[in-house]
Amino acid sequence: MADTQSAHTIAYSRAPFSTWLGVVCLFVLFGLIVLAVIGPSPRTSDYEETRAKKRMEKLKALHEETQKDLTMYAWVDKNKGVARIPIERAMELTVAELAQKKPAPAGPIATPPAQAAPAAGSPAGGSPAPASAPQQPAQSSAPAGSPAGQGAASPSPATQPSSPAPASPAPATTP
Repeated sequence: MADTQSAHTIAYSRAPFSTWLGVVCLFVLFGLIVLAVIGPSPRTSDYEETRAKKRMEKLKALHEETQKDLTMYAWVDKNKGVARIPIERAMELTVAELAQKKPAPAGPIATPPAQAAPAAGSPAGGSPAPASAPQQPAQSSAPAGSPAGQGAASPSPATQPSSPAPASPAPATTP
């Protein structure tokens, strides 16, 4: 029992005063090192002004480089034949190209696809399929380019276009 009591007292013994003094001295030394590193660095208004001037010079250089890229001819990839042209010239070429093209007529607006009729055994409707159901297979056998081939069922025959037109018009080509 004496052995357990002595081990117990060793675990709760206090650190000597010299250990505490050493820890405090280390913190003071660390603080002095930090002051030595940070202290001499300039934090006056001159320092901030020089940083602002450097930033303005970098911004001016970036702006000049961007303007050069937008206003000069240069090769992007010479092997592939890709070149950069001035933006003003690119806008002129684009306007001239668009002026030569004639607008294509718009095709008919497709109606949203009709939902399938409820089955005879479904809880939504116990009645047989409506009379318009047999027309759906005839519409689905239409060519893929026609509006009926897209699964769009119109509410009445009067609203169907008289001439079938392609659903998405092809771009107009000039001879």
